[in-house]
Amino acid sequence: MQTVRIAAAQTAEHREDIDAALTCLAEVAARAEAQGAALLCFPEGFLQGYLTEEAPARRHALDIASPAFAAVLDRFPKTGPMLVVGLIEVEGGRLFNTAAVVDRGALVGRYRKAHLLGGEAIFDPGTESPVFEVAGLRFGINICYDTNFPQAGRKVADGGATLIVCPANNMHRRETSEAFKHVHNAARGDRCRETGLWLVSSDVTGERDGRISWGPTAVVNPAGEVVAQLPLERPGLLVFDIPCAL
Repeated sequence: MQTVRIAAAQTAEHREDIDAALTCLAEVAARAEAQGAALLCFPEGFLQGYLTEEAPARRHALDIASPAFAAVLDRFPKTGPMLVVGLIEVEGGRLFNTAAVVDRGALVGRYRKAHLLGGEAIFDPGTESPVFEVAGLRFGINICYDTNFPQAGRKVADGGATLIVCPANNMHRRETSEAFKHVHNAARGDRCRETGLWLVSSDVTGERDGRISWGPTAVVNPAGEVVAQLPLERPGLLVFDIPCAL
């Protein structure tokens, strides 16, 4: 069986600093390209930061049909892996927690987070679960909290995918991060066992304002087992080959 090389970035947060996020994206994408990755995932809300207060979120939100977003895309790499990048999207005045799929500087599509936490009241939920393809590998997207819901993974499986791509941001107060330290992969493993899919996650790491994120950035197999994971609390790039029946 053929394999496809995927990658996931564990990065610092870049809050309200799209320039810094784009610089980081270019550097990590170059590393992934050098290692032959066909697909690279970045964390939830990567471009602007995971902003859940309305004023800063609206200030930095991007309409993907706008010249401003076109200018952002122009700074994406024109070679290398297909990218899944978290961002805050605005359309018709509504805000969405979105993952954009970009291939060589061109927008392929998007997924909007469907299951929202209480602290995400500024966002509207997404309703669609598109499936994308790269190098013969079909994948869908669940953003962070989505993976707590069996129906989110089932929609990806029903689309004929092999892989769930999971941008995440688990920057919490230290006691919350400690309590949930081992829960994220357990929940994601449940989705994999239920669907028979692989999963790759990408998370932020570091500390901010009394909060901490350890990750985890990991690959989970269809048996729900963590088969690769970056060290907690350190930025890095996870590269892994998953089976792909062509």
